Amino acid sequence: MSNSYLDPGTAALSIRTLGKRFGEKVAVNGISLDVPTGSFFGLVGPNGAGKTTALSMATGLMRPDTGQVWIHGIDVWAEPAKAKASLGVLADGVRLFDRLSGRQLVTYSGLLRGMDRATVDTRTDDLLRVLDLADAGSKLVVDYSAGMTKKIALATALIHSPRVLVLDEPFEAVDPVSAANIRDILSDYVAHGGTVIVSSHVMDLVQRMCSHVAVIADGNLLSAGSVDEVRGEMSLEDRFVDLVGGRGSNEGLSWLHTS
Repeated sequence: MSNSYLDPGTAALSIRTLGKRFGEKVAVNGISLDVPTGSFFGLVGPNGAGKTTALSMATGLMRPDTGQVWIHGIDVWAEPAKAKASLGVLADGVRLFDRLSGRQLVTYSGLLRGMDRATVDTRTDDLLRVLDLADAGSKLVVDYSAGMTKKIALATALIHSPRVLVLDEPFEAVDPVSAANIRDILSDYVAHGGTVIVSSHVMDLVQRMCSHVAVIADGNLLSAGSVDEVRGEMSLEDRFVDLVGGRGSNEGLSWLHTS
């Protein structure tokens, strides 16, 4: 991993010595990272690595114990309203207002951002159609499947056309057709100047979609750079396992052999 960093004013997201502790547990251990503007950036790590905590601090959902975060040069904790205006966030585990219909939820998100009603209505129609939720727009979100809930949450993150999208496990519980549609939406978004930061456990997906990647384990940043720089001559999955360690042995399971 390179020790040189971008100017926070030129990067889409800049993190410096970001740290968070819960009691005796160090969740994020003073990481520093830059996400280049216009990149499709993957954040990968095992369960409990600190990915969600790091993203929560980076997007202003959780206050860090140490460190600073900038979104396009705007300090997230010094000017939170200004920084968050450029952000679209699909957070893991954050409750939606699920007693609203899908259409009401997306509309509310747009109006909350200060958008005019006509623009909100048009964009809501577009998002529901593209995400294959048009027929479910009048249905309460509490009655949505897990995959539908993930898609309507993505719509709320997109409604205001943010400069940076931060998506925590956006493909989890989403069917293959919807996942392909979401990938197309995100790829087009990046192609037209946006920046996507996505956490995922699916290494093949990250290798195929992302231009850059960072590997986190036990709250530490192990490697970051372009996908080719990080993986070297290996697949991203093999490089990930090599960095993180912990691959077990199947010794002792001979009773599973059927021949």
